[in-house]
Amino acid sequence: MLEILLKTNRKVEDKAFKRAALFSSGLATFLVAFMASSVNIALPSLGRDLKADAISLGWIATSYLLSSAMFSLPLGRLSDIYGRKRTFLFGLLVYSLGSLLSATALSPLQLVLFRFLQGIGAAMIFSTSVAILTSLFPKAERGKAIGINTACIYGGLTTGPFLGGIITHRFGWRTLFLFGVPLCLFAFFLSLTKIKGEWKEAEGERFDILGSLLYSAALFWLIYGLSHASGFKVALGALALLGFILVESKSKSPALDLSLFLHNANFSLSSLAALLNYAATFAVGFIMSLYLQYVKLLSPQEAGIVMVVQPLTMTLLAPLSGYISDKVEPKVIASVGMAITALSLLLFSRIDQMTGLLYVVTGLILLGVGLAFFSSPNTNAIMSSVSKKFFGTASAIVATMRLIGQMLSLALVTYLFSLKMGRVDLSAANLLTFIKVSSLAFKLFMALCILGIFASLGRGTLRR
Repeated sequence: MLEILLKTNRKVEDKAFKRAALFSSGLATFLVAFMASSVNIALPSLGRDLKADAISLGWIATSYLLSSAMFSLPLGRLSDIYGRKRTFLFGLLVYSLGSLLSATALSPLQLVLFRFLQGIGAAMIFSTSVAILTSLFPKAERGKAIGINTACIYGGLTTGPFLGGIITHRFGWRTLFLFGVPLCLFAFFLSLTKIKGEWKEAEGERFDILGSLLYSAALFWLIYGLSHASGFKVALGALALLGFILVESKSKSPALDLSLFLHNANFSLSSLAALLNYAATFAVGFIMSLYLQYVKLLSPQEAGIVMVVQPLTMTLLAPLSGYISDKVEPKVIASVGMAITALSLLLFSRIDQMTGLLYVVTGLILLGVGLAFFSSPNTNAIMSSVSKKFFGTASAIVATMRLIGQMLSLALVTYLFSLKMGRVDLSAANLLTFIKVSSLAFKLFMALCILGIFASLGRGTLRR
């Protein structure tokens, strides 16, 4: 009788741990995604207040993404060695501190530095949140948990521009940075008190400082070079990346075990599929925002209402797709999602000045469905393809593929507009050229998606 009671209590405690982890990680990733999307709305307001020029405003937005990309992998590796829960808790504190300091910034430079710190906290959160869920949930429940976490990310991206605009308009841009601090601290105390245990399967292994520095330097110069169209800086990044690969191939305790890519088809092809998916879709929002406002003559608010259809669809369907990936081979669900995404890009490639809003909304809904059915199963496939020792590293790779894909997507669009239109303002005189360039971009994105389908289908199976 006593054994039965103990087993029952253990099951109840396990469920409580899982719920606490799911809630705290979901809240943290929601806040990080919310901040990433809402700050763009506040840029004009803080620009006037801090007397920031266009370049400074660009760095205020970019520094956050840059530091997140630079530190995700090293911090993911640290979490495998010293503890994922501990890294997650530190991430919440660092993110809160970065947010608090950002609200007190008195100059553009200060805000850039504080946003960089905020990005380091975000890297800690993103490199451990999925890893903790993967550690807690068995394979039969993992996809659903990851799907809920993915929905929280999309929920933050969805509400960011809308709620961020309201907060900035009514209370000022500094309040926007303060908004998430109490919620982040709540997630900290919930995780500290309710999530029992720790996960550090690589405990005792050496942390590869040289490899981590080379990796961060490579990401810095690659992203900085792509965003500024500088071939020299991209070359520096490529050299640093080559040095990183050479160092890691000889290291006994590498920051990134290259065998994950060389001898694990599920991991390498799933990561490649994620990179191609984000590279093919992230800039769609940028192009469609311009199309709706300059071609269809919608106001920013009206365009925002139309655009919110896509992330809202993703938020609603991501948990479902994650749940299905627990029952059906993830590569099948992810490949279907990639195919639906390619179909939506085909629709977008055919828009012109006469295209109706119903057609646009249909394309956005299809894009949301495609991304929802790709992201959760693909992340499930990545996390389920590695041993517990690499959960933090794998979670960091998921975040890194997303960030690099986003940068590549915007870089490709910027290059096409620069090549075909030059540095001219959009006006009635060049709208036809804009539509042609947008159509070309969507066709290239569709081609990337088709490559992604083959990458997704080419990986092995996770269920025997």
